[in-house]
Amino acid sequence: MNHRVSYTQVVWEITKLLQESDSLEEALRVSLSMVVKAADAEAGTIWFYNKRGDGRIYPSFWIGGSDLTGLSLAAGEGIAGAVVEQGTVTVVKDCQKDKRWAGRFDKTTGFVTKSMICVPLINKYEVIGCIQIINKRDGSLYRDEDVSLTENLAMLTAIAIDEKGLNLGFVKEKPILLSLKNVTKTFGNEECKVQVLKGIDLDIRVGEFLVILGESGCGKSTLLNIIGGMDKPTTGSVFFEHKDYANAGEEELTWYRRNSVGFIFQAYNLMPTLTAEENLEFIGELSESSMTAMEALKSVGLYEKRRNYPAQLSGGQQQRVSIARALIKRPRLILADEPTAALDYETSIEVLTVLEEVIKKGATLLMVTHNEEIAKMADRIIRMKNGMVAEVTINNRPAKASDLVW
Repeated sequence: MNHRVSYTQVVWEITKLLQESDSLEEALRVSLSMVVKAADAEAGTIWFYNKRGDGRIYPSFWIGGSDLTGLSLAAGEGIAGAVVEQGTVTVVKDCQKDKRWAGRFDKTTGFVTKSMICVPLINKYEVIGCIQIINKRDGSLYRDEDVSLTENLAMLTAIAIDEKGLNLGFVKEKPILLSLKNVTKTFGNEECKVQVLKGIDLDIRVGEFLVILGESGCGKSTLLNIIGGMDKPTTGSVFFEHKDYANAGEEELTWYRRNSVGFIFQAYNLMPTLTAEENLEFIGELSESSMTAMEALKSVGLYEKRRNYPAQLSGGQQQRVSIARALIKRPRLILADEPTAALDYETSIEVLTVLEEVIKKGATLLMVTHNEEIAKMADRIIRMKNGMVAEVTINNRPAKASDLVW
């Protein structure tokens, strides 16, 4: 009885959310999360069918599990593909023994799929995708109420898409630049150990803007330090262009930091006794293929301030110099840790507009932030919780910096 009452409440809340939300993408993400939680499942995914394109289905929202970016299924392939092709609800008790199961997904992500509810998304005319709820946490079988709840989510999702429209925007797959596999990080000794990262699997792709969200203490900055070669994981692999830097020596890590990664921090970290131009020249001399300080300052609109010292620049201008400092090395990857946290709204938009232009020119940017509004600019949003990747969302319509409000 308690399950029925709670499930009725969930359906009511999802109905209200999908009807009233200004952002259908955000409403779908939250709705999927609610169903995964109510069904006491480990993971959930919403797939959309590119029927008029390449005939494949692509994940757009997923909760728990592992990073599915770049993965897709043909219609008819795997359980999800079969559900999309046939348009029928499917409940599988043991996916590993099901002849339809696409085992390559588990091999790629490291996630073990055990059981599944898979429900087609059907609009007025056709199947447009499906919703999966994966792995009961206690190992039990799915209840009829679990299936009914997933069916309700699928029905309400299809109605909302019909009414509001949703740019599915099937994104062309980009090559992987950096790949994290089962990355953990533990601090402290035997008597007082704290595990900050608990098995991160994540790919960063060439030319994408990726935002990591999460509460303080969830492991965001630790993850950024490992990606940037400033710290090493306790276990796992950190592949950058096919080379594993997880256990690299200091000389290799120094080369990696100097030539492959640009850093933008909350604190500007400019040398106070050097001009803006001199701050950049100092960093440029460390890299093998840097641009000139003049080029870097022009790229952020500060060439006329080249002879100013940091104390003669506003906070926004200092942050733009720090962006130019990251760009001068022509890095393959730019890491930004709360770059607008110390700035007011108007100055933040100014800085984000500069970063927007950097992204348009093909840069790969990974940003850690507490600001949910900034995440609207990203191609992909990672939400971390308790040292793990909790949710991943593909953003098919990134917002402009000038459109953000907080």
